[in-house]
Amino acid sequence: MIEGRTTIGEDNRIFQFASLGAAPQDKKYAGEPTRLVIGNRNTIREFCTFNLGTTQDKCVTTIGDDNWIMAYVHIAHDCLVGNQTILANNATLAGHVQVDDQAIIGGLTGIHQFVKVGAHVMAGFASHISQDVPPFMMVDGNPLAVRGLNLEGLRRRGFSHARVAGIKQMHRLLYRQGLTLEAARTAMSELPDAHPEAAADIALVLAFIDGSTRGIAR
Repeated sequence: MIEGRTTIGEDNRIFQFASLGAAPQDKKYAGEPTRLVIGNRNTIREFCTFNLGTTQDKCVTTIGDDNWIMAYVHIAHDCLVGNQTILANNATLAGHVQVDDQAIIGGLTGIHQFVKVGAHVMAGFASHISQDVPPFMMVDGNPLAVRGLNLEGLRRRGFSHARVAGIKQMHRLLYRQGLTLEAARTAMSELPDAHPEAAADIALVLAFIDGSTRGIAR
């Protein structure tokens, strides 16, 4: 069923029994004219539920382009899902969650409200994500743990050896050397001198850390 103020782009495949654009599961919602916006070329499998936004945020729930969204996925009010993500069966996004480009969320994974999941993250099966996950990381578990880098994903997406080397060094500083977050961030900011090919990747992670409101998973 498609209802509410829902906008859907081109070449989407929407399977049976999906519910798109229903009222948010938020007691504060009082019928305001909020929206759901879905981009292009998404696959939305059976029994998915995507809700409208609320006036407590930007009034819109947004799904980007080229996403592969499997059965029973729930995307709550005011979520922002980027492009080329994979959300496996029964992944559940609470309100105001952000999932950035090319992230992969494992089946039966729950993401707490207001959490951000960075680009190229891989979250394993049945993970409990209650803090922000920086780009490129591989996480799983309950409680959540950072297991390493999503190296296979980066290779498949054409990251050069030089870029991966810079990302690896960033990961060591953030997770392997016992540094405080402040000290790790300072050291990471100096990495582009030694790893210029990864400068944009390092800047992406630094901006993610600086913009975190729930603290990053460590």
